[in-house]
Amino acid sequence: MKLTEDQVIAIKRKRGELDLSITDLANTTGVSKWTLIDIFKHNHRNVNSITFKKLNDWLINEYELATAAHPSKVVTNNN
Repeated sequence: MKLTEDQVIAIKRKRGELDLSITDLANTTGVSKWTLIDIFKHNHRNVNSITFKKLNDWLINEYELATAAHPSKVVTNNN
């Protein structure tokens, strides 16, 4: 599976917001720190489906936690 640039940016942004080292992120997500280094520093975007799912699940969970903690910050599209 291929990570999009938007997914990688979102993971980097959330990692920064939480002030996580690559090792901390690896421990939290269950993704090898070497895989994370390849993704962040070497533009490695093709990952196996398990890695893809782990990163997406972590990202979704973190945004759900942030939304639950600050429901007034949820952006809605009221067209």
